[in-house]
Amino acid sequence: MTLLLPRIFGAVSLAFMASMGLAQEEATNRVAASTDWSVFEETDPSECFGVSAPKEQVNTRDGQPVQVNRGETLLFVFYRPSQGVNGQVTFTGGYPFAGGSTVTLDIGGTEYQLFTEGEWAWPATPEDDSRIVEAMKIGASAILTGVSGRGTTTRDTFSLLGFTAAVEEAQRRCAS
Repeated sequence: MTLLLPRIFGAVSLAFMASMGLAQEEATNRVAASTDWSVFEETDPSECFGVSAPKEQVNTRDGQPVQVNRGETLLFVFYRPSQGVNGQVTFTGGYPFAGGSTVTLDIGGTEYQLFTEGEWAWPATPEDDSRIVEAMKIGASAILTGVSGRGTTTRDTFSLLGFTAAVEEAQRRCAS
């Protein structure tokens, strides 16, 4: 799925995302915080996004809980008018996903598949993004389950408290 990466990211955005955890605490481009979700805005090119960190993380191998070192784990919804991106759902698990694997996103019992590349995962189409964003607006939590290249299964639970306000603010700020 190498075509997914250019769908939202420029080189600058990728570098920015790599340091997102610090950015949430220290960035000057944070323009809003809606409970469990924050909104960031970039310029040149214009890019706005809602982002959240998980409330719970469970890591298992062979069905048993394990301690692992993971990087930042974040769930995003992007708006980037110059590339026609309008509500791109993106997840970074903080580790390289197993080659050819997918991440399962569960919102209220409805499951969606995200395709992986490196440490990132996305829905296959903009229509899938739209369906997921709408489900997230009415859901209480989003649970993402993936498998690392080392065979660890990860289960990350994100609160959706404040999600609607955050994505609406990001969309408003990057209206084309």
